[in-house]
Amino acid sequence: QVQLVESGGGLVQAGGSLRLSCTASGTIYRINAIGWYRQAPGNERELVATITSSRNINYADSVKGRFTISRDNAKNTAFLQMNSLKLEDTAVYYCNADIISIGGRTNYWGRGTQVTVSS
Repeated sequence: QVQLVESGGGLVQAGGSLRLSCTASGTIYRINAIGWYRQAPGNERELVATITSSRNINYADSVKGRFTISRDNAKNTAFLQMNSLKLEDTAVYYCNADIISIGGRTNYWGRGTQVTVSS
């Protein structure tokens, strides 16, 4: 059974930094695209950043130049380095991954990690 577990969220002042991690566990053959989405109260879930197995990267316009996504295939882990955080970055951040496992190809979501940016 595949699981995605996020970590690294917390409370930070505006202008500060946080680094999120997402680790996939289980019998995994391959992780295709993996990325981060976020959802603020009253808003829909939105794309933050994704990275494919060939390391093609896509960022939301709102985070370009401030956030960096990366992945460590050997550890089945993706990272989101968030710098110059703004109040509007406050949200629950969810990891999402397209994974080929013993059970076939499935899209998975983590449970989310809270990021709160204070003034």
